[in-house]
Amino acid sequence: MDGVLAFVAIAAILTVTPGATTALVLRSAMRGGPRVAARTIAGNETGVFAWALLSVLGISALVAASELAYDALRIAGAAVLVGLGVQALSHSRRGHEPPPPREAGRSAYRDGLVTSLANPKLSVFFVALFPQFVPEGAPVLPYTLAMAATIVVFDFAWYLLLAAAVDRAQRALRGALSTWIERVSGTVLVGLGARLALSQR
Repeated sequence: MDGVLAFVAIAAILTVTPGATTALVLRSAMRGGPRVAARTIAGNETGVFAWALLSVLGISALVAASELAYDALRIAGAAVLVGLGVQALSHSRRGHEPPPPREAGRSAYRDGLVTSLANPKLSVFFVALFPQFVPEGAPVLPYTLAMAATIVVFDFAWYLLLAAAVDRAQRALRGALSTWIERVSGTVLVGLGARLALSQR
């Protein structure tokens, strides 16, 4: 029971800690409302589940152990974040109109998924954290999926709350918030990408 509570506490802390997903969700909510933000969240959580399954198969451990694989994924992740950040900054300067909801939804899911899959920290996270909470002799796959599902539920609840808050603020300010969020989220994404590119294990 203590192990379950400890994992729930860690999962909650990880969820509310700001990062690339937070910036993406806020930007999606600003551009297309909570529905488009939900697509970004869904893409991100698909990546979370993928890394959870890869950790069971041992692939995450290989990525974490191989300096070449880790660095390749790190550079790819940094490029994705910088690209998304530059795109956001470009939109903020040019004052582009938000894309149609269907187009925005497709790109939102893709951005969330790619950002999650290209994050080498997730491979290390699952390899380092999940095994600590699997009881000795217990089946690994069900426990791993249950822990991943816990993170997904927390993420959806928290990020949808943020998206709703942004949507409400945007409506109240009649769109004046759009440029500011584009600039802030773009700057954050570029900064996170640069930090990831320069980071060491």
